[in-house]
Amino acid sequence: MKFHAIDLPSVKYTQPYSIYRRVLLLALTLIVLTSIPLYVNKSSTTSPLPSPTTKTSTTTGLESIEEKEEEQCHIFSGNWVPYPDGPAYYTNETCKLIIPQQNCMKFGRPDSEFMKWRWKPDGCELPLFDAAEFLEIFRGKSLAFLGDSVGRNQMQSLLCLLANVTYPEDLSDQYSNDTDYFKHYVYTDYNFTMATLWAPYLVRSSDADPSGHSRNSLMNLYLDEPDEAWTSQVENFDYVIVSAGQWFFRPLVYYENGGSIGCHWCNLDNMTEIPETYGYRKAFRTVFRTLQSLENYKGVTFLRTFSPAHFENGAWNAGGSCGRTKPFSKEEMKLEGFILDMYMTQVEELKAAQNQAKQKGLDFRLMETTEAMLLRPDGHPNFYGASPHRNTTYADCVHWCLPGPIDTWNEILLHMLKTGQRST
Repeated sequence: MKFHAIDLPSVKYTQPYSIYRRVLLLALTLIVLTSIPLYVNKSSTTSPLPSPTTKTSTTTGLESIEEKEEEQCHIFSGNWVPYPDGPAYYTNETCKLIIPQQNCMKFGRPDSEFMKWRWKPDGCELPLFDAAEFLEIFRGKSLAFLGDSVGRNQMQSLLCLLANVTYPEDLSDQYSNDTDYFKHYVYTDYNFTMATLWAPYLVRSSDADPSGHSRNSLMNLYLDEPDEAWTSQVENFDYVIVSAGQWFFRPLVYYENGGSIGCHWCNLDNMTEIPETYGYRKAFRTVFRTLQSLENYKGVTFLRTFSPAHFENGAWNAGGSCGRTKPFSKEEMKLEGFILDMYMTQVEELKAAQNQAKQKGLDFRLMETTEAMLLRPDGHPNFYGASPHRNTTYADCVHWCLPGPIDTWNEILLHMLKTGQRST
């Protein structure tokens, strides 16, 4: 339809219908013209279509969608959901590499429901572990677990996950006289090396108890001196997962700059009481600074966050145990108290180190597992694990059964390696 300008009449007589029609057309035109901007403004707030000035190529659109999905999918926050087909990868009968301490089914655990849950991140799915893909990623590379026995627990899980494709050769005795703590495996077909670097405090330590070493004896910690057990080897590895935790709750005397500065639970006269988070913070600070200072260390460093214990009805040495048979929901159990303190201490030190590491071309990443594992009181051996170094009258509510929820850590590791995802 073509609209014409309306002129004022120049004669005395004008047809009434013609005038009425022209006025009506004018009114409709004004209504349409004033409605269009309102409709566009309203639509622009909800429309999924790009604006006229936005590039609309297929590639750009897909990249934007993928970036949005990546931002929304935080794999470290979620809940455990039933997985009736579990265990997903192996059993204590199909994997021959489970150590007695974590072989809960072999040593009589009566329930099996703890193996039938999977971690479900908020807003996305965590892919199942692909052993062949993992081995290809690590072809010609090396991976070290630096820290305590919970770090080794993750390595034992990884050994079983990879056993679906191949078994490694155990060369531990060629690298250490203490093969209970220092393990060294080689996957010959992939030229892939995996090892543990035993350093439960990360920094140098020594016995301080005159009655000798025991499970709860007094120890000296030299907070500004890294443990030579790992500094002498770490430069040989392409990937390093750093972790530590429960050992920092025992009686400790802290040293810095060659002198004692205080202690934690030491009950010594004239000694300042210092909380465990102080030593924990300084130990991680020393690790990160040392890794940055080593001339030949070019590896990717992961901080695997604090792994909670779940002792109930008493401490580990006072009748505490962990007999639950299903997970908590995140509505039932919140990250708070000393567990939150330990977690935040690690994260703060890593964040501070990341900026410095980036300037030196090093990659420091955060692997958050604390929230997920806080919800798994059912995943520990409790009394159903055997260890030559453990009094079986004590429950083990620190380590994790295999198979069990700790397998999720390696699902997360593979996902982070594939996507380059970092925690926020």
